[in-house]
Amino acid sequence: MANSQFSMAVHILTVLACGKDENVKSEYVARSVNTNPVVIRRVLGQLGQAGIVTSQTGAFGGTRLARAPEDISLCEIYKAVSCGEIFGLPRSPNRDCPIGANIEAVLCNLQKDIERTVGDKLRQYTLATILENVNLAKA
Repeated sequence: MANSQFSMAVHILTVLACGKDENVKSEYVARSVNTNPVVIRRVLGQLGQAGIVTSQTGAFGGTRLARAPEDISLCEIYKAVSCGEIFGLPRSPNRDCPIGANIEAVLCNLQKDIERTVGDKLRQYTLATILENVNLAKA
């Protein structure tokens, strides 16, 4: 099953980008994403640790982007919420088998290559790109 953390994070950040410099409540974001505000706050926590958003508590609290949308790459978002490798590596292959002795290293190198490729592609896009495309879709 695919992990939806990245797509949810992009959705959340797009909502925040539309809020300009206003603090946006997690409840408002949750309605757009169609999920529980607790789920939104968990993702916002990861994005905050990565320096992508800033949050404020209290009556006038909420969350906003820490930087302009054009300064936030999709790669940065992906790294902030990524929860592991593209695929899992073998647990304990038989080291006496020629394949078992080498498969982990081969798959590890493949995994690194795929991650590098994904990162390179995501660096080509920013949150501003998403925002532009969402706005075009509305027209």
